[in-house]
Amino acid sequence: MKVGFIGLGNVGGKLGGSLLRNGFDVTVFDQKVDLVTDFIRRGAKGGTSAAELMCACDVVITCLPSPAASAAVVEEMLPEVTQGKIWLEMSTTNDEEIRRLATLVGAQGGAAVDCPVSGGCHRADTGNISIFAGCDRATFDRVLPLLKTLGRRVLHTGPAGSASILKVITNYLATANLVSICEALVTAKAAGMDLNTAYEAIRISSGTSFVHETESQVILNGSRDISFTMDLVSKDIGLFQGIADRTGVPLEVSPLLNEIFRDGQDRYGPRELSPNIIRRLEDATGLTVRAPGFPPEMLDEEPEEPGYEVVPTGTTRPVAAR
Repeated sequence: MKVGFIGLGNVGGKLGGSLLRNGFDVTVFDQKVDLVTDFIRRGAKGGTSAAELMCACDVVITCLPSPAASAAVVEEMLPEVTQGKIWLEMSTTNDEEIRRLATLVGAQGGAAVDCPVSGGCHRADTGNISIFAGCDRATFDRVLPLLKTLGRRVLHTGPAGSASILKVITNYLATANLVSICEALVTAKAAGMDLNTAYEAIRISSGTSFVHETESQVILNGSRDISFTMDLVSKDIGLFQGIADRTGVPLEVSPLLNEIFRDGQDRYGPRELSPNIIRRLEDATGLTVRAPGFPPEMLDEEPEEPGYEVVPTGTTRPVAAR
């Protein structure tokens, strides 16, 4: 299988690296020539356009920063889509837009997979990230070997668009957790608590979460480097709010989160690291939230293992289909 990969940024570069590391025939393209050059040095082929990749490859993966960027790339590739070609979208995007583009790809004889990832850049780097896949079952079975290399846990979510809905739901929950963690850590500091002790108290209690066990560490280190920025958070939670608006769900927390991150971008810039949303509270209180012994960035210490499909089983915990 020849794989094209378009978009070698924070997440895409790591996902593409997993394919190279596992022996796939990979051709890459990115507007940043230095990123392409690095992949060529590591064994990939370099492409000069999205259309060229679709012409030369069986599957073309996109991992891009916005729905508009994805749409532009797909429209460029469309004339080269033929029977059996697959477009696999790993960006976080709009579910209505992914359905529109999937229809265009299908009309050309190809197939589209709505395929966002979740779990952080550190897990994307080791092939241990989780993957949602929205497409028909036959297409899912065709790309499952590829997805098992790119990620650890792979969930078939239904038709195109379903994976993108679930992705923005999970990102909304992560954002709500991040903001509440920032409030908890600043309040602990104001109350005179030792922040190492506060971190452990949260970690071993009902207050813990994936976000706490990752982002709290880089917050307390001071780097705040989780390889994700405020503009991307705003995009994702804005997409979630859009789903709620069009389905008539009267949310209360979501509008506040959107306003908090709009304010964060106004204060610190759209490309500020997302955990630095805590600066709003640090600035308001004059407190500095730091503690010794925490890492500047997250590393995935789990060994790379073959992925597997996660199969929902109703009220019981999902089981793995090996």
